Amino acid sequence: MNFRDLLVKFLVWRLKHISNNNFILILSGIVGLVSGFAAVTLKSAVHLLQHVLHDIRVNNDLNILYMVYPVIGIFLTVLVSKYILKDKMGHGITKILYYISKRSSVVKRTMTYTRMITSTITVGFGGSVGLEAPIVVTGSAIGSNLGRLTHMNYKKRTLLIACGASGAIAAIFNSPIAGVIFAIEVILTDVTINKFIPILISSVVGSMVSYTLLGRELLFSFKLQDAFKPEHIHFYILLGIACGIISVHFTRLTYLVENAVEKIKNDLNRALLGGLGLALIIFAFPPIYGEGYNVILNLLNGNDAVIFDESLIYGESDKTLIVIALLFAILVIKPVASALTIGAGGSGGIFAPSLFMGGIGGYLFARTINYIFPVQIDQSHFTLVGMCGVMSGVLHAPLTAIFLIAEITGGYELFVPLMLVSAISFTTINYFEPYSLYTKPLIEKGDLIQHDKDRQVLSQMNMRKLIESDLLSIKYDASLDDLIKLVKKSKRNIFPVLNYEQGLEGIVTLDDIRDRMFDEEKRKSIIVKQVMQLPPAEVNPDDSMEEVMNKFEITQAWNLPVIENGKYLGFLSKSRIFNAYRTRLISNDKE
Repeated sequence: MNFRDLLVKFLVWRLKHISNNNFILILSGIVGLVSGFAAVTLKSAVHLLQHVLHDIRVNNDLNILYMVYPVIGIFLTVLVSKYILKDKMGHGITKILYYISKRSSVVKRTMTYTRMITSTITVGFGGSVGLEAPIVVTGSAIGSNLGRLTHMNYKKRTLLIACGASGAIAAIFNSPIAGVIFAIEVILTDVTINKFIPILISSVVGSMVSYTLLGRELLFSFKLQDAFKPEHIHFYILLGIACGIISVHFTRLTYLVENAVEKIKNDLNRALLGGLGLALIIFAFPPIYGEGYNVILNLLNGNDAVIFDESLIYGESDKTLIVIALLFAILVIKPVASALTIGAGGSGGIFAPSLFMGGIGGYLFARTINYIFPVQIDQSHFTLVGMCGVMSGVLHAPLTAIFLIAEITGGYELFVPLMLVSAISFTTINYFEPYSLYTKPLIEKGDLIQHDKDRQVLSQMNMRKLIESDLLSIKYDASLDDLIKLVKKSKRNIFPVLNYEQGLEGIVTLDDIRDRMFDEEKRKSIIVKQVMQLPPAEVNPDDSMEEVMNKFEITQAWNLPVIENGKYLGFLSKSRIFNAYRTRLISNDKE
């Protein structure tokens, strides 16, 4: 008995003995378990590779390898992804949102492992990105494919994708609450209690896997020592505005650099130029190498001498102006390094870069205030709150940022400033950039619709399945008599007029020929081209349903021809779209 037969027997048994709600709870636990193991495996593999490469560099006293490693990593990633995995990298979470919106939450099976392999290479070799997005992609793909394997519908598959994302974030940060909120804020658009519980289970299971295998302190070995001081609240307000501005800088510069790099069509040339650009940045600013969490940890512990390690600039921790200038330069150039890594073909996410920039920005803010004014604000507090602020702004996920920082520090002493700075930062960037780095490219293309149920339902409909190809066509030089013969056979009152290259010349309706149908002499002398009319508009099968409905609205037509690359495919009927819309709406309500 093969696997498929066993699966069918299991599914039949499941339908008889386990309710749908209970089965989803079981699947969510499995997704959390597998996602947790995947996160631990990825993190461990990257740290092992980083350790090996560090030992090679130190033992051979070849500091040049410090800037060569990222170039090698990007090249290897491009070669592996293009020729072995046959998958294109980029912003993985954006792809997951696309699969949810336009592919009925069916994520490619290969994505359960491709991002783990490529991000291990990119980040392990010092690419200036993070592991969080790749592991979210992995967890989401695990959830989607488990849903497909067990014959779950669209809504259930989407829920399992959210479970995978939740379990992955919870495991990689050891932050179960942040995992749940991330899945709700970023992956799902609406949440009910039926959805909340499976996500919660997956997050807890993923976190427990991480805790069991790696221990409690996964990201930062830092505990808050001092309590929040309310008298410094005005400084936190200023920090919130600063974090919003940093978020705008990060978002816009990332778009600018990625778009510029993507204009290089050859993959290897793009990897070479992007890698060399990254190498030059790391040569000038070594703290930008890799994820940067070790730099943030040193800043939290008051050791800002770390920014001078292997740098061309030498300084002491008490040379404040040098420290401020160098931190500001790192803050300005970090988005370029991250964008070059991803744009050149590397694999990683913006989660870690946003936390890195937030930490640098918060520490820089506090250090500058302490230098200019006769006050002493806690630099570690502002570093942590800055991480929350920039992450809130860049990801457009304020609640995720709040709970993540609260959890990884082991307490909620900073909860009030975290909430304040997160809200101000989010409001600030929302004024300039209403969409996050994940959603902006999809929304601009019409591939993702948020907070509009009607448009969401329309976006889920596949236009190609709605094309009616049963209309009888006729050539433009045929006689009206030939058209009358088609009228006798056809059940429709529209006849597309084609040329000999299958291009559409026009259309003929019964109203166009009604007064000539019974005149036998005219029927033989008149050709179709003389009685046809041009369609009021044409539809491309790649148009969004919103664009199609706008064309129907403007033309007031009930049928429009579908043309692709100059070839006639069929007609699209407004009534058929309405029927499909109604069916989809009923299906969504039932689910």
